[in-house]
Amino acid sequence: MKYLGLDLGSRTLGIAISDITKTIATSYKVIRHQEDYTSLLDEISKIVEIEHIEKIILGFPKNMDNSIGPKGQLSLEFAKKLEAKLNIEVILQDERLTTREAENVLISNNTSRSKRKKVIDKLAATIILQSFLDKEKKI
Repeated sequence: MKYLGLDLGSRTLGIAISDITKTIATSYKVIRHQEDYTSLLDEISKIVEIEHIEKIILGFPKNMDNSIGPKGQLSLEFAKKLEAKLNIEVILQDERLTTREAENVLISNNTSRSKRKKVIDKLAATIILQSFLDKEKKI
């Protein structure tokens, strides 16, 4: 069984997946969507079935002062919808600065701006999932 990492944005959903040992996160894909996040549930459901996912790690965008803003509320609501539809645990992982970290990685690799736009969300999902996996290994 594997874990799925998600980075929910206003127009895209970055997806990462762990290996079966739950040690390494790998970029999986990006799904473009409308603001109706429920349209993503069927797509995620297929991935969960095909990849034998046991747990979902969803990026939780908190404010720097640790408060929960509108995007954080959307993630909370999306997590509830995922759990209800898929009947698997969804864990919220603090994602503060992950998009910035992903962008810095891409810039340091001399990735062009147009290519960065295409992959930044799945790289952010990979960072979110890897952060969770690393934290789990320490416990």
